[in-house]
Amino acid sequence: MKQNIHNVKASTQYKREHKPDYGREKIEILYEDKDIVVIEKPSGMLSVPYPGSKARTALEVLEKIMRGKGTLSSSHKPLIVHRLDRDTSGVMMFALNEAAQKKIIANWHTMVTERIYHAVAENPRNRNKILPDSGLIDDELAQNAYHVGYVPKKGDSKVETVKARTNYKVVLRGKTHTLFELSLDTGKKNQIRAHLSSKGYPLAGDENYRAHTDPFHRLALHARTLEFNHPTTGEHLKFEVPEPEEWIKYVEKGDLNPRPPIWMKKTNPANSKAPSEIKLKLTKKKTSHMDFIARGKALRG
Repeated sequence: MKQNIHNVKASTQYKREHKPDYGREKIEILYEDKDIVVIEKPSGMLSVPYPGSKARTALEVLEKIMRGKGTLSSSHKPLIVHRLDRDTSGVMMFALNEAAQKKIIANWHTMVTERIYHAVAENPRNRNKILPDSGLIDDELAQNAYHVGYVPKKGDSKVETVKARTNYKVVLRGKTHTLFELSLDTGKKNQIRAHLSSKGYPLAGDENYRAHTDPFHRLALHARTLEFNHPTTGEHLKFEVPEPEEWIKYVEKGDLNPRPPIWMKKTNPANSKAPSEIKLKLTKKKTSHMDFIARGKALRG
């Protein structure tokens, strides 16, 4: 069944119409041995499938590459050990057998020694809320009905929260935007986006958190560095892919007259309110008759 265009996010529809490689994004293999593979994932590509989705994923593309080389088998195939959001680009690792996968997941926090992101965020409109040059954001996170993470308001005891810790450092301050370097003590869904947005710094290009600028026509979040000890050999490995040069130039120059993002021109029910204000459209009663896949599609709009 063809997807109803009214259920598509404005930014997604824009990318369909203007992004040359939309739906055909490619991955780059940075490293591969018998136990692991490290790739550079492009913005706009899912890491792994979710129920009901037919979009291409990094996992699927990697399997296709291995199949073409004749190295894919039931005991040697890419297995997920962590994720990057669809619109986040950067360095990502997969295990290539179950033994490696189990070891990586069990020892992730000790095995991974450095995981760094770079992001371009809009400066707060309230100049009294400027963040210091470095620090820790440790507000707990909740999820709304659209599975978007957010920082609950103080005194809101009705939501279920999880602990989240984001270390940040200002790389470059501009007139209108700031380039951040970030590392995670916890890896919660939308953690960086939710934490910075809660401090008045929504990421450029982030429709879910009501950004007012979209200079790169993508989310300005990039997983720059992944450093870890190999799960089998113990060898220390480091992979680093810099963010696009245009991000730094954009922050340095500033954007005093930004072009309004496409989502500010079109009303989108999933973005008409802040993540914490969005209410559940479909009650359990309305979805109780659906199977797992149909329910997943419904809840994702």
